[in-house]
Amino acid sequence: MGVTDFNLYLVTDRSQTGGRDLLGILEQALDGGIRAIQLREKDLSARDLFLLAERSHKLCQVYRAALFINDRVDVALAVDAAGVQLGKPSIPVETARTLLGSQKLIGVSTHTLQEAKEAEQSGADFVLFGPVYFTASKAAYGSPQGLSALKTIVDNISLPVYAIGGITLENIQSTQNTGVRGVALISAIVSAANPKEAAEKMLRRLRS
Repeated sequence: MGVTDFNLYLVTDRSQTGGRDLLGILEQALDGGIRAIQLREKDLSARDLFLLAERSHKLCQVYRAALFINDRVDVALAVDAAGVQLGKPSIPVETARTLLGSQKLIGVSTHTLQEAKEAEQSGADFVLFGPVYFTASKAAYGSPQGLSALKTIVDNISLPVYAIGGITLENIQSTQNTGVRGVALISAIVSAANPKEAAEKMLRRLRS
């Protein structure tokens, strides 16, 4: 595959749905124009994650959207997902590529320029960089890095870069001005009262 044709990357988190069904929220987001979803539910057992991934993949197929599985290459293969999103604790990119083959996409979550360069050298297809702004879900990964650090990543690697961490409708334009391929986010859509409308507004802002 090797090409990312999406600019808004929705990351899931069941704890941020306000008690609503995650699949229902994903369907609304897809209906609003989302074309790439990362299933990131680290607390689920392998079986439960597989079942959720299977249903999510069927939903994505209806909307011709790409589904990525966080960390779990086995689950990605089992449901024929578009690819995986790897982080520091994950298996090496080279190993994932051997298992997945050349047709699947590999994204890598990075927090420094060195990590981004290593991801590029290892054969990743795109990187996430953050947290750009403050967000509770990314607080464990350190202080917000800001737009200048994001621009440094964009300027120093040739891979598509997606900004993550505290992305909102208000800061999406200034984030995009750094030259990123797009943005990745959770709460702005998953926690929204109307996920479809939230997705539509985000996409409109990205395209304006």
